[in-house]
Amino acid sequence: MTGEPPGGPPPHPVGPHPVGPPPTAPPPGPPAVAGHPASGPLAAYPPGPLEPWPATVRWQSVSTDLIWVELLRLAALVGVVLLGLAVGWAVSGHWLFGAALGAVVLAGAWRVVTTVRAVHVWGYAERENDLLVRHGLLVRRLSIVPYSRMQFVDVSAGPLERAFDLATVQLHTAAAASDARVPGLRPAEAARLRDRLTALGEDRAEGL
Repeated sequence: MTGEPPGGPPPHPVGPHPVGPPPTAPPPGPPAVAGHPASGPLAAYPPGPLEPWPATVRWQSVSTDLIWVELLRLAALVGVVLLGLAVGWAVSGHWLFGAALGAVVLAGAWRVVTTVRAVHVWGYAERENDLLVRHGLLVRRLSIVPYSRMQFVDVSAGPLERAFDLATVQLHTAAAASDARVPGLRPAEAARLRDRLTALGEDRAEGL
């Protein structure tokens, strides 16, 4: 007796014996995106959120004299509020008026800092088919106005702007929500931009 089960020894598996640990499945590649098919496990994922201010265009800044215009407007508003609170504090003597005075002063100082930075952010870029306008500090905004959608362009200048030799170019389109403006321009540059945008708008509208 050899101790083998009836019927003989168990059959050997057919084919070569595997050597080493069993192969593992490759890690899954990135999910397929419409228009950007994946090309294997190393295919790049789609780009992240788009930068709202593209660096592929030539941005033109507005004049820093706009800072003084905005600061004078702020000073007038804060001065009126402080005067009203001071009168109320002198008449009533309530401590809430004093606290409000301090809060207004702090808010005004914060607004001065943000105004200076916000003016440096303003810019515009003229492209072949549209005009780009950027502004905003905490929330960046980019307005893209196609030349063919412009209805008219005007130039305005208030008393403070005239005092600092500045003007604002206002763009008007069919949708009021898409209107854009470029403040802090010298009158010559504002007139040039107005005439160029008007001419481009007429050319693009005729080509539709």
